[in-house]
Amino acid sequence: MSERDAFLLRTDPAVLDALRRWARDDLRSVNAQIEFLLRRALKEAGRLPGGTSKGGHRGGPAS
Repeated sequence: MSERDAFLLRTDPAVLDALRRWARDDLRSVNAQIEFLLRRALKEAGRLPGGTSKGGHRGGPAS
């Protein structure tokens, strides 16, 4: 298994409750659900490492 980094995530209790239900419905752990959602969002934004960008960088000066 590949190495994983751990970090603390603070969130609204209602968001966490909804996430727990969603993860349970999808037969995933909450951790796996968060990673699934983050990967999907990163892919859609073209921000996964090695991925192609769909719309360019937003929110800051060009490098």
